[in-house]
Amino acid sequence: MNVIHLGAAMTQKVQFDQALIERYNLSGPRYTSYPTAVQFHEGFDHVAYERFVAASNAELIPRPLSVYMHLPFCNSLCYYCGCTKKITRHPEHGKAYLRALYREIEMQGALFDPDRQVQQLHLGGGTPTFFDDQQLAGLLEKLAKHFSLINDDSREYAIELDPRTVDTHRLEALQAMGFNRISLGVQDFDPDVQKAVNRIQGVDETLQLIRHAQQRGFDSVSVDLIYGLPLQTPQRFAKTLDLVVSARPNRLAVYNYAHLPHLFRAQRMIREDQVPDPATRLDLLRQTIETLTEAGYVYIGMDHFALPDDELNLAQQQGTLQRNFQGYSTNADCDLVGLGASAIGKIGDCYAQNLKTIPAWQSAVAAGDLPIWRGVTLSTEDRLRRCIIGSIMCQGEVHFPDYEHRFGIDFEQHFAFELNAIEKLSIDGLLELDNEGFVVTPRGRLLLRNVAMVFDEYLGNGTEKPKFSRVI
Repeated sequence: MNVIHLGAAMTQKVQFDQALIERYNLSGPRYTSYPTAVQFHEGFDHVAYERFVAASNAELIPRPLSVYMHLPFCNSLCYYCGCTKKITRHPEHGKAYLRALYREIEMQGALFDPDRQVQQLHLGGGTPTFFDDQQLAGLLEKLAKHFSLINDDSREYAIELDPRTVDTHRLEALQAMGFNRISLGVQDFDPDVQKAVNRIQGVDETLQLIRHAQQRGFDSVSVDLIYGLPLQTPQRFAKTLDLVVSARPNRLAVYNYAHLPHLFRAQRMIREDQVPDPATRLDLLRQTIETLTEAGYVYIGMDHFALPDDELNLAQQQGTLQRNFQGYSTNADCDLVGLGASAIGKIGDCYAQNLKTIPAWQSAVAAGDLPIWRGVTLSTEDRLRRCIIGSIMCQGEVHFPDYEHRFGIDFEQHFAFELNAIEKLSIDGLLELDNEGFVVTPRGRLLLRNVAMVFDEYLGNGTEKPKFSRVI
């Protein structure tokens, strides 16, 4: 084997190889966790969760906290959406949800030592800005009573915005509450595409919001786009990309629309004959990569792009980038507390997910029980493979001696079967391999999931393969 320079993956560019993508465009996990949510089971309950929290508190240097709060309400239905959500125009539904969320905050806050600061906070949905400013401010005040929130510039407090529910005045109110990062859903500015997915959104209002956030000094402004939506063409999507790039957000997440109407009822409203064919989808992806990289954005991995000075890019260079259920993130050393219906947390070597439906979650909280539905305890093998998969997804490389020293294994013996598959990927040009490890090539960076799947023990255990989205 040739000797390669590990670490190059952090700075290399992405290369679009259509033949390679077509060959490897299989279904597979997104690896926002390992084991993935498919392996969560109901044998993991609130008692197991509390045991992990106690162990985490007892560590010599307890990890700081990251808090995710799921606010699942929306005023209208976007047909493409596969999130856990409730469409309603009745504010009393939101008020009842907040009452239960307050109680869950109390129960969760009582478990954690008060000196464990919340470095990261993320409000997702649904549409968090379904709630008015008074409700959101009250929610943060409640959280501050039971968790140690920080007010200095090191905090990363983010909220997902629907630009149709936020103006510049409201943006200033959110900043005053302590939010210093925002994520805006755009998806596509084309009016015909918007009509096809039932999300009508003005261009001028959205771009004005982005620019106002930048003028106000928000640390990060992120924009979400989706390719593969009905009626999209490269010509139409080019206009959206150009408009967004002109506003210069810090980050973009450009997701591949997975049309799964058998799983997501809302997607049945989308006409099958209007969904782009595979060739068009690849053209849309190629166009996105070329446009954004030519505009100076760095391809982080999967769906994410960031400006060179953005924290995601810096974290990748420093080896602190991580993946969680919101995508790529910084500060890999945090424990994650999930609050709200369907929210997922990660405490030490466990994952725990709350009850998925709002009524079931509310009933558990009303009874004074932590609303844990399911989860998983990681074995030593899981921890080993999670580290490897995380390094592939975040750094694009694996250095064998790191795992030999940390886990006391001989990498080539322990992963003899996997390395046989890795050699085949190397022959196909997805990665460069030597005796010390491997680095994903520019041609392979769009296929990180394929490389990671090699080390997923649960995909090859002989059971029925779960249905995942395609990797591209």
